[in-house]
Amino acid sequence: MGADSTVILDASGVKRALTRIAHEILERNKGVDNLVLVGIRTGGVHLARELVVRVEEIEGVKVPVGEVDITLYRDDIKGHSPHMPVGKTDIPFGIEGKKVVLVDDVLFTGRTIRAAMDGVMDHGRPACIQLAVLIDRGHRELPIRADFVGRNVPTSLRENIAVNFDEAHRPTDVVLEK
Repeated sequence: MGADSTVILDASGVKRALTRIAHEILERNKGVDNLVLVGIRTGGVHLARELVVRVEEIEGVKVPVGEVDITLYRDDIKGHSPHMPVGKTDIPFGIEGKKVVLVDDVLFTGRTIRAAMDGVMDHGRPACIQLAVLIDRGHRELPIRADFVGRNVPTSLRENIAVNFDEAHRPTDVVLEK
């Protein structure tokens, strides 16, 4: 961590935030019926898997979890090389009529979320799409808001938020870099 970095959430803070989000998801959706989680590659995938573990601890039921890669849905792809690497979208279950909770690590402009919604909609028509993020840093460019937020962190455009993970893809901390 650099001299111009501040830890916003340590490992226990991240754990508490994810546990609270899991409880809020269950409360809003009245349990796990028709509930699926879809993580946005890559940090959102790791967090979605963490949320599935917590939901299972609370409800005793393993909720289906998938992942969406947004590369092909980005609105800025026209300006990039045609050889931009594309990750894997893996939604191994039907989403028709399901309550889909999209999971991402940091919500910023909203463009990633818009692209992820397009990716999910290509797999069917869910009953609803909700959004869970560990950090909401503001600066929206699109009318998108999170339904479940671990922490709101107002930032300047010059600052960056990093969610760090260990080798097992468990979140270790959240850092504000100036």
